Amino acid sequence: MSFVGRSDAERRAMLECIGAKSIEELWGAIPADLMVRGALPVDPPLAEYEIARRFAEWGERNADANRYACFLGAGIYDHFIPAALRSLTARSEFATAYTPYQPEVSQGTLQAIFEYQSMICELTGMEVANASLYDGATACVEAAHLAAGATGRRIVLVSGGVHPHFREVLRTYASAGSFRVQEIPAERGATSAAAARKLLTPEVAALLWSQPSFEGIVEDGAALTDAAQGAGALSVAAADPVALALLKPPGHEGADIVVGEGQSMGVPMGYGGPLVGFFATRKSQIRRLPGRLAGATVDLDARRGYVLTLQTREQHIRRERATSNICTNQGLMALANAIHLALLGAGGMREVATQCLEKAHYLARRVSALPGVTLPHGDAPFFREFVIRLPGAASDFVRAAQAKRILAGVPLARFDRSRPRDLLVAVTEKRTREEMDGYVETLAEWSRGRAGSPLEEAACRS
Repeated sequence: MSFVGRSDAERRAMLECIGAKSIEELWGAIPADLMVRGALPVDPPLAEYEIARRFAEWGERNADANRYACFLGAGIYDHFIPAALRSLTARSEFATAYTPYQPEVSQGTLQAIFEYQSMICELTGMEVANASLYDGATACVEAAHLAAGATGRRIVLVSGGVHPHFREVLRTYASAGSFRVQEIPAERGATSAAAARKLLTPEVAALLWSQPSFEGIVEDGAALTDAAQGAGALSVAAADPVALALLKPPGHEGADIVVGEGQSMGVPMGYGGPLVGFFATRKSQIRRLPGRLAGATVDLDARRGYVLTLQTREQHIRRERATSNICTNQGLMALANAIHLALLGAGGMREVATQCLEKAHYLARRVSALPGVTLPHGDAPFFREFVIRLPGAASDFVRAAQAKRILAGVPLARFDRSRPRDLLVAVTEKRTREEMDGYVETLAEWSRGRAGSPLEEAACRS
């Protein structure tokens, strides 16, 4: 809705209603030396079409993924979203739906949630999933709370291969005192099961690891799960749902909880949000499951129906004794996940994952052949994301590539200042050979003559 200001007559009516003679009288309590006198130094008002034109001009300055080749990742990915998904999620009955506490008028919403939960279980290899959470980071927090409650222990062991933002949110929640975070440094972008075993003391409630790791490396989930469970802790995997279409799901490797971020399944990047977290676990933990849970039942006439079940776990009933202080879900985003999974099916998801894998490896081979460019993790297996080490500052290359309409990746110095030359690059199914070859040409042009340059080395050390 366009904003339309108040008319002079309306202002006079409002002043009369509150008993003020003028607008100036309203500001009488403000000291005179703090008052602005005269006209403000702003441009004159514009007509509505002029405002729309100005905002359109500003919008064209954005480096968006529709006009740029996007190799950004680090948790938010540029995957294709079918037009049918956008059309269905825009329907008013979904866009305006609220809490489905009355099943007799919420069957459509409850069925959509139930189907979402079922597909998340199939994707993760788990037995039960909830109706989604705010994002992947809070899903990790809820897993930590569940593990602490289930084991009676208070330390959550977190791999350095887990997304830095997830780890930061965990530390924020841990400051309240219900659990404590201890980190395992990542080794070449991955988690060492041997290092984990040394830290898995009787006080550890859970081992949280990522599949793949933040830097794209495929983890040995079976070894990490064996290490955690051998010490009496829960194995918690923060998994990429697209990767799970190709990799062995953590549930099939024995993990106790699988969480993650669902943005890559039909949710636009949207400047970093909104997002949606998924949470799946074993039936043995169903009464500790955080958030909302939709179930299937039958009515008195044996007709299939859907309800919210086990609501006694939720905050609106149990108050401080609830399993979580989140008793809602990202309904519209979870719906997008469900529609995306239904449209693509198992075969379509596998094809997307395969294209990501093959294209990422194609680009990695080409860039690592350039003088001065290396893959710091060597031949470690990776999925759709990998790290390249440049002959100069990664942030400089990002700016140079942007001039060529390429969003080249995420400099890891954003998370670790000791890594100014490392760039995290993601390749999805949308990237064409022409775009990838253009990336290589741009990098070759930028890096030419920089390898071994004293100025570049000095810039990197600083």
